[in-house]
Amino acid sequence: MAKIISIVNQKGGVGKTTSAVNLAAALGALGKRVLLVDIDPQGNTTSGYGISRKNLAATSYEILIGSATAASAVIRTKFQGVDIIPSNINLAGAELELAVIEKREAVLKNALAPLQSSYDFIFFDCPPSLGLITLNALTASDSFLVPIQCEYYALEGLSQLMATVRTIKRLYNPLIELEGVLLTMYDGRLNLTQQVVAEVKNFFPKKVYATVIPRNVRLSEAPSFGEPVIYYDRGSRGSESYMMLAEEFLRSQL
Repeated sequence: MAKIISIVNQKGGVGKTTSAVNLAAALGALGKRVLLVDIDPQGNTTSGYGISRKNLAATSYEILIGSATAASAVIRTKFQGVDIIPSNINLAGAELELAVIEKREAVLKNALAPLQSSYDFIFFDCPPSLGLITLNALTASDSFLVPIQCEYYALEGLSQLMATVRTIKRLYNPLIELEGVLLTMYDGRLNLTQQVVAEVKNFFPKKVYATVIPRNVRLSEAPSFGEPVIYYDRGSRGSESYMMLAEEFLRSQL
């Protein structure tokens, strides 16, 4: 039965989609069966796997409004072990449509239940907001993973995220836990980076991954070629970091 994990941070530009794309690919390369669910209207996870956002038979939008099953939206990618449920700009309207649905917070959970036995891990790439779509993801998830950039104001908004999770835990999903915190855009030469690392470790004791994701040109280039970085440039620092993260992530599951 798949473990379901939301990759979430309502602050944009923190490496959330980069981490969703590349952690899923690294776990697939290590022999795990992974389903990556793109629930961000920008659809960057979808294009990051080389899938056109046009003319898709079904997407996470159709799943959320109940006009398609999750199984019908699954696309098998050309990358080992990874399937994807794609997204496109249509999803931007889903919040309004969800608002009138009964038990709207559990739509994703119910839709994905039939797929859980087919995978080891299911990841949600959440939008940079704490609206109904993210609420659905967190209600469906066993845990949530928070990417944080090593920059000024790194912890801005995280109190709000944790308050939201506490509310979801109380009302909808008592079992959800913090999976881990991932430091991204890391540059060890900067004093600011060291300060941010210390601050994050203080905020999330014992939950920060030892693996950090560096600033890396190849990581930035890979999405425009529609490939996770481990396929775009296996020897790059970005690729090595996500493989190390995948191994650390798997050790934490034992």
